[in-house]
This record gives sequence, C-alpha cells and structure tokens, in this order.
Amino acid sequence: MPLPRGQRHRGHRNDKANASSECRLLLRQPGWARLPARSLLPRPHDGSKGQLPGSLPGMSSEITATPWGEPVSSQHARTSSSCLSRNDLLSSSLCLQVIEGEPYYHFKHRGTVQKSLSRHWGWNMRLKKEPKVHWFEQQTVKKRTKRSVTVVPTDPWFHKQWYMNNDVSPDLNVLTAWGKGYTGLGVVLSILDDGIEKDHPDLSPNYDPLASYDFNSNDPDPQPRYNAWDENRHGTRCAGEVAAVANNRVCGAGIAYNAKVGGVRMLDGLITDIVEAQSLSFHPQHIHIYSASWGPEDDGKTVDGPGVLAMEAFYKGVTNGRGGLGSIFVWASGNGGLHHDNCNCDGYTNSIYTLSVGSTSASGQIPWYSEACSSTLTTTYSSGTRSEKQIVTTDLHHRCTDKHSGTSASAPLAAGMIALALEANPALTWRDMQHLVVRASKPAHLQAEDWAVNGVGRKVSHHYGYGLLDAGLLVELARKWTGTRPQRKCSVKALHTPRNIGSKLTISVNVSFCSGRTKGIRSLEHVQVQLSLSYSRRGDLVIALTSPMGTTSTLVAVRPYDTSREGYKNWTFMSTHFWDEDPHGTWTLLLENKGDAYNTGILTSFILHLHGTDEDMTGRRLVASAVSECIKRDAQGACEECGDSFYAYQRLCLSYCPPRYYSLTRRSASLHAAGVCAECHPSCYTCQGASANNCTACPPACTFDELSRSCSPPRGLPSQDALQRAHLPVLILLSLICGSLILLAILYVTYRLAFRAGCLRRWQMVPAGLGPG
Repeated sequence: MPLPRGQRHRGHRNDKANASSECRLLLRQPGWARLPARSLLPRPHDGSKGQLPGSLPGMSSEITATPWGEPVSSQHARTSSSCLSRNDLLSSSLCLQVIEGEPYYHFKHRGTVQKSLSRHWGWNMRLKKEPKVHWFEQQTVKKRTKRSVTVVPTDPWFHKQWYMNNDVSPDLNVLTAWGKGYTGLGVVLSILDDGIEKDHPDLSPNYDPLASYDFNSNDPDPQPRYNAWDENRHGTRCAGEVAAVANNRVCGAGIAYNAKVGGVRMLDGLITDIVEAQSLSFHPQHIHIYSASWGPEDDGKTVDGPGVLAMEAFYKGVTNGRGGLGSIFVWASGNGGLHHDNCNCDGYTNSIYTLSVGSTSASGQIPWYSEACSSTLTTTYSSGTRSEKQIVTTDLHHRCTDKHSGTSASAPLAAGMIALALEANPALTWRDMQHLVVRASKPAHLQAEDWAVNGVGRKVSHHYGYGLLDAGLLVELARKWTGTRPQRKCSVKALHTPRNIGSKLTISVNVSFCSGRTKGIRSLEHVQVQLSLSYSRRGDLVIALTSPMGTTSTLVAVRPYDTSREGYKNWTFMSTHFWDEDPHGTWTLLLENKGDAYNTGILTSFILHLHGTDEDMTGRRLVASAVSECIKRDAQGACEECGDSFYAYQRLCLSYCPPRYYSLTRRSASLHAAGVCAECHPSCYTCQGASANNCTACPPACTFDELSRSCSPPRGLPSQDALQRAHLPVLILLSLICGSLILLAILYVTYRLAFRAGCLRRWQMVPAGLGPG
C-alpha cells in the first residue's frame, strides 16, 4: 500500500486543523537552574501564573514554569503552577515546556496569519532585541512519512516479480519509490499496441476509457481480437507491467499500480502513417505517457521509420502535449539481436522525441535478442536465456503469466517508473525526464565489452545506454529537479562536395559558431547525423562519430543481413552518448568498409545536428525540494497560495515556473505576497510577461526575434504543401478514378439522350397506314 505523505502524529485532536497555521516560537533560557543574570522569566513573588513581556502583545496560551531558583524536576517540567508575572516582560502566555527537564518553551502568537507564507518580521525583530531571549525560532510544519512495511504488495505472484522484490541485486529499486509514497497516482498512461483486455480483474480498476481507442476498427473499445493462438496478448501484457492493481489477490502488482492505464488498438490491422499519427496524438492533454513496444521489422536489413504524419504527431506531442510540457513517448529498442540488427536503423527508437529502453537479463547479461545502438538511453530487466526468469504480468482471458519477454517487456517497466517520477513532480518536461533518466541509470552489474566513459565522466554503452534505471533515485531527483532551460539546436553542413568512401573516409568539422542567444549550446543532449550516401553493400559499412571531448559513438555497426545497394537516403542517425558534453571543437565522422575490398560508395550529404541547452548541466545543483504542499486551494482544487519562494502552478507549488509560464507576485486574499506561475503568450516557450513581445525563448523550430522579443511560426516542419506532396500518388489515383467516373456518367447520359432522340425521329417517320392502332 502507498505510504500516506504529509501527515504528522499530533497529540491533541483540536490541533489537527490549525497545526500547520500556527506561528510557533521556541525560546530558551540557558542554565535555568543556575539562574543567569538574563533569565527568561522573572522571579515569582506569589507563585501564580504570570504574563510575559508587554513588548509582544497578542501571543496566547499559558506558561508553566519552575519556581525561581529551583532546579527543573519532573514534577515541575510540564505542569508546574509556579508561573510568574512581571510588567516589563512578554505579555503573552507560554504554552508548554518543550523538553522535559530543559528550559525550552513554546509560545503561540495570535497575530500571525494562519499558514503564513513568511516569517513574521515584526515579532522576529522584537524577539531578537529582547535581552531576556537567548534563542528563538519560528516553527514550520514539516513533512513526515509513516515508515510502514505495507509497501510490499500482498498479490499472490509478487514473490515472482524478482526485478521489484529484491530477489536480485540490484533490482529496479521500486520498493524505495513506493516507500516514499509514489505509486503513480494522478498519472495516465496509454499502451499503443494490439489492444488491452479492459475487463481483466487486475486492470479494470485502473482502466481509463479516455486513454483508449480502437483505430483498427474505429471505435472506442480497445478490447483485443481473440483467436486460438492468443496472438493479440501483447498489449494486455504490457499494460499489466505498468498498472496492474496491487493488493487485490490477483497476479502481481504494476510498477505504477495507482496510475490510470488505457490502450490504443492500432497493431491488429492495416498499419498506415495515418493510423500511427492518430495513435501517437490521441488525447495528448489527458494522456501523460505513451508506451510503445513495436517498430519496423527487426530482420537486420530494414531501414525504416515514421512517415510525415507520424513525425508531425511526435513533434506536436512534445511541443503541445501535457499543456506544453510535452508528451512522453517510451519506446522499446528492438528485438533484432539474433540478426545483428541495429536500432539506429529504426526511426522510432532513434528519434530525439522518444525515450529508448534496452534490456538486460536477471544475471546482468546481454539478452540474445537485444539490439545495440547509440540511441538507447536506459535499460530495465527482461528475459535472458530460456532458463532465466521472465516478467510477470496480466494475460488474456483474465489470466496471469510469468513468461513475458523481450524489449517489449522492458519499455513498460520504464514507463511505470517514469509515472512514479511524474507523480513526484508533474511539471517535468519531456526533456527534463530524459535528463533525469540519464542521471538515474546505473551501470551496476551490467556486463558488456563496450562500456566507455564519456567527456563528462559518465559510463555509457551501446547495449545499455547509461545503465539500469533506478526508480528510487528517479523519484528523488524528480522532487529536486528544476526546469531545464529551453532546447537549442545548431545545425552544421559539414560536406559541400561529394566524397568517395573507399575503404575508409574521415571527415572533420569544427564547431565554433554554435553560440549566441538562439543557438548557443553549452551542454549537449541529442546529437544527430543526417547522411545521404550510396554503397554497394550497405550492411558492410560502419559509421562512427567522435566528439571534441573524445567520446566515440558507433552510429551503425556491421549488419551482415543487409545486402542493400540503396545506401542511406537522407537518413538521420542519433546518439545520446555525448549527453552534457561541450559541443565546441572538432567533430569527426568515420565511414569504414568492414566487408569485401571491392565495396564502393559515395557520400553526398552530411549534416550535423546538435541539440542541447545554454546551461552548464555539469554544474547544476539540485534544490532541497522543487515541489511543496499547497497552503490554500480554490473551489476547483487549484493552488492559490504557496510557501516562501514557491509559486502556485495548477495544483502544485513549485520553486520555479515551467515552460509556457512566468513567475508573478500577486496579493492574495490574506494580503500576503503570493507567487504564482502566470501563462505566457501562446507563441512563447518561456517569457517574462504575458504579451507576445515578452518571449525569452521559442518552441522548437520557431525563430526568435531579439529586437521584438517575439517568436515566429515554425520553419522546416512539414507544410501543408509538403503533406499534400507526400500523398500526391493517392490524390492522383483518386482524381483519375473520379475523373473516369464523371466521364462515364457523361457518356452514359449522352448516349441515353441520343438514343431517345433517334427513337423519336424513327417514330415520326413511320407511314400513317403502318402505325399502331
């Protein structure tokens, strides 16, 4: 069960409502029993309860004190009636001695506003000047969590979930995240697959119809199509990994067992660019995370990716999804290891907009199906050899299974952990999440020969990305992470004339101009290499990129089954291995023939795309907490007031304002200065005010005008003309068909008219004596 957060045990029931709003002071008189010259309380003359100094009017409650000159004892510590008064001291009452036998006392002050946003300046200054006060501290409400062992689910198959229950070391550290109180509450995920069994007893309580649709049959019901082979079980299995209900005596528990989950049925039918685009863009303001465990054929010879419409759906998702924070697309890296496939030849998993997830076995070995590539960001557990354990989840016909496998099983596990992080900080952007995943992934015990240390000291592998994802660390970082500065992109055309590849070709390009207000990058995120080349046997060509900081990333390795002579036509490779490096300096591209000597080819185009931020991410310091509890809410539950240095953002209190918002201070109903996150103009990504001329950064692909401080529409994205050109063959075919039908209709009408006219003329020419009648 989730641990309740933000609760404290309190001794008196009347304190529950006001405990968080009290202004509390702790005052100490050192050496009480020795009666120093500056004592907190006056010498009693009648042993009665007295008043504290008149310089602090309005403080409430009584004080119990030890009679003057007597040592503190247990009989006096809490309830002594020997309390005294003197006109020149605090004219308020002492509530309670705090520590038995110690001279610490608790005062209440009626004049402080409930749930004050800041310290009461006036009373703090007076106490500071009061000679009889040796030390004081205004109290704040602390957040504490009950440490209960009920975080371990009671589901009958949980003991089989070795990747979550500490059966292996390290596991995914999910119990730690649950122990912090994060179980996916408030987060919505959708599984893009062959449907989900929405009435499964371990899924139905968490099923979300608004996150579900059937694009194969065009209806809102994602129920899979059943047959004798149960071939459409994939989506149901993925859904159970994410959000299977806990503690219900069915199967096991999902990683985000309090999240809502839906299913988009789109793989069980004809798959077109339109179907993919509809699925990727379905309800982006409701769904937070899309999990996909599919792609082009993993046969070791296919080079394929999303079409024009699907690419537009990805872009719109990260730009506009989740209220501008960006939809999060989690993708399985691929199962083509047996065919030596490379996931950089898969345009879905090598997109900068997707978070690519690889697999490792329980023993930390590379699974036989795993694909190695430079676009993989992180790794979770899955199956290994036949004798090794696999993944426990829901199955068709209301059953359970412990036989789920492949990278198809790894991506939903990562999606579930990302849901926990979004619960911890719902204001994270899609890029924030990738930064956190890099930092929360650990090389751990993962075995591979290609582990290398990049330019900022992180270990990275083509098999595992940055390592095994740690859910406990991920939620901890999410709570402390403030927004990443806007994305910057710098593109360098590195080739101006075609070059013969031969046995080896090296091209160097110096990057020195990726600076300035709109292009300046200090820390890299994704690096893309866009190539056009011909080659006699594509699979024999190895392509690698080396950064100015000395990190070498293999963009594509030998693919022995790829015998294509087509080469790469404007294909974009991607690497995450340079994360947080400085891009300035010399980049080197290497193309090398690893096959027969007679292979030939020509490189015709090479463009280097650098994505990153102008912030030095290696020097970033985490805050104590980027998210805080709301002090006051409106009738709809939106936050109106937060504590010091926090801003009200929707239902949250943040130490920063996320993209599309700027920080603003307003007067609240209680007349306190209240920080809020106010909306930017829709054209801005970040801003300093509400107008279109207050932009400080623009959305991706938009252009920033420094003079007017405004953003122009995107350039370089598919235009309406481009979309029409992409579907020109279909339009031509439809036009020909329609034209032919129209022509046939005209000919038919003409023929009928001519026929009737001929009959009429013949009728008129019949001799009178031969007519009817």
